Amino acid sequence: MARLHSELHQLDRIGWLRAAVLGANDGIVSTASLIVGVAAANAAPGIILTTGIAGLVAGAMSMAAGEYVSVSSQADAEGADLAREREELETQPDLEREELIGIYEQRGLDRALAEQVADQLTAHDALGAHLRDELGMADHSAARPIQAALYSAGAFAAGAAMPLAMVLLFSGSQLPVAVSIASLLILALLGGLGAWLGGAPMARAVLRVTFWGAFAMAATAAIGSLFGASVA
Repeated sequence: MARLHSELHQLDRIGWLRAAVLGANDGIVSTASLIVGVAAANAAPGIILTTGIAGLVAGAMSMAAGEYVSVSSQADAEGADLAREREELETQPDLEREELIGIYEQRGLDRALAEQVADQLTAHDALGAHLRDELGMADHSAARPIQAALYSAGAFAAGAAMPLAMVLLFSGSQLPVAVSIASLLILALLGGLGAWLGGAPMARAVLRVTFWGAFAMAATAAIGSLFGASVA
C-alpha cells in the first residue's frame, strides 16, 4: 500500500503570515514612534503611557477594520466568480468543457489526453476543476476576512505591547533610547523570522524593517523635540 506523502509549502501559510508580520511590525513601529515623539517633547510619564495605550487600541482596531474590508472585497469577488462559473456550467457545459481542454493543451497535453483529463475532472467535480484550473482559486489562498482581521489586530497589539512596557521600566532621558533600541531589536527578530518562515532572504528583510523603523522613530523624535522646545 502506497504511503501518502504530505508536504507543507510556504503558500499554505502565506495568508496568516502576512497579516501577523505586518500587524506586529506596525504595532512596534507606530507605538514606539508615538512614545519616542511624546517623550522627546518632555511630556509627563502619565501622558506618555496614555498616548501609548491609545495608540495600541486605535492601531489594533484600524488594522482589523482595514484588513477586514480589504479581504472582504476579495471574498466578494471570489463569490461573484463562483456564481458566474456555476451558472455557465449549467447553461453552456460544452463551452466550459472546451475551456478546460484548451487549458490542458496549453500545459502540454495532446488533444486526446486533454479531453480525457477534462472529462474525468468534470465528472468528479466540475465546479472545482474550473475554479482551480480556469480561475486559479485554491483553498490556501481563499479570502477569510474575519481570520485576517483577528490576526492583524492581535499581532498589532502584541507588537505594540513591547514599547509600551518600556514606559513602565524607564523614564526621563532613558525612555526614548530604551524604546528605540528594544524596538529595533524586536523588529530585526521579526523581520528575520518572517523571512525564514516565508523562505525569503533574511538579511534583506532585517535591513529593510529596521531601517524604516529607525527612520520613523527618528522623525517623531525630531518633531517631538521641536514641539517640546516651542512649548517651553
